[in-house]
Amino acid sequence: MEEELRYPDLDVEQFWKDNEVALRDNCFCKDAKQVAFGFYLEDEAVIGELELPINPWAAVPPAEMTEYKKRYNDKAERIIGKRVLDENPMPHQKYPSVKLHGEVFGGQYVVKNDLPWLMSDLHTPKDLEKELDRADERIKNLREFILPANWYSEKKRIFEETGETPDAFWYGRRVRGPVTLAMSLYGVEKTIMLMLEEPDLAHRFFDAIHRTLRGYIDIFNEEAGPEKLEKMHYGYRFNDDFCCMLNEELYEEYAFPILQDIFDYTCPDRLVNCRFQHSDSEMAHLLPILGKLNFTQVNFGPTVLLDQIRKYMPDTCVEGCLSPMTLLTNDEEKIIAEVRRDCEMAKALGTRGLKVATAGSVNCGTKLTSLRAVMYGIQKYGRFDD
Repeated sequence: MEEELRYPDLDVEQFWKDNEVALRDNCFCKDAKQVAFGFYLEDEAVIGELELPINPWAAVPPAEMTEYKKRYNDKAERIIGKRVLDENPMPHQKYPSVKLHGEVFGGQYVVKNDLPWLMSDLHTPKDLEKELDRADERIKNLREFILPANWYSEKKRIFEETGETPDAFWYGRRVRGPVTLAMSLYGVEKTIMLMLEEPDLAHRFFDAIHRTLRGYIDIFNEEAGPEKLEKMHYGYRFNDDFCCMLNEELYEEYAFPILQDIFDYTCPDRLVNCRFQHSDSEMAHLLPILGKLNFTQVNFGPTVLLDQIRKYMPDTCVEGCLSPMTLLTNDEEKIIAEVRRDCEMAKALGTRGLKVATAGSVNCGTKLTSLRAVMYGIQKYGRFDD
């Protein structure tokens, strides 16, 4: 027997109709009647909801995960009134694995404590200098370095069978930000000290990162093909949690120019090609600088709230600021309290452009009933006509 759902006065059908309007115009639609709802759900949410005996971050065979997603969607349809996950394999799962950005710098992606980490053997400036010599050669021949031997034959086979080409966004435009990449490879404190004590080498390091990012873009633009590029309107997404470790001066000197160039190169029209940054950290001190990048959407840490962001990004859609740890508790009263805080803040500011979502990932163990509580909170406290 199925459990009785809480919030019987939640009008699910009307919620989704209103949400469709709320998501228009980058969540700034003047006709929106409520604050937008939009959670990014990954495989770990499926594994937790179905209580599967699987490592949430393990690579599950695509066909197997498709079946799990169908089960999740069946449950979602009953609890929140909508199938919310694409049940098809992710685009990159159809192709052979390519080398990732950190591997250009000799890094290795290893599983430690059940989580994938980028590790390296770079400990001293001399280590870094030698690795940058090797990285320069890899960058010159980046296509040959990152694409596996069977890439072209598999690409041809997939195209002949399905008419598809590789996804340029997944491979070339969804990356660790420059600060996170540098600090993952060389360490947080050592990267900061390098900037302060050996700025020439630090600039060389970040220049190599910049050239690598541009190289991936060009390679996978070509692999996707002009027709797909025109159709998909790819944007660019930085995931730069470690940016909070730099002060304003160092961030503006080392990281800002990279983001500015990459966005100008890939997203000349921010409303067509989305400029996005996720930084799940306390980085409010960087908002004056980040505000110059004309973001389309941002997703910052749960301590960086809408009123702080809006001061510097008046036309940017803010995804968050619900704490993923609050959501993970499945304490519906606390969840609704945070949703109410954000909705009422948006209305007090007199602006749309808020999408209620987690400031970070939806963690394994978060229940669909908690998402239903979020919906209830929006419908109760996030109505613009109230």
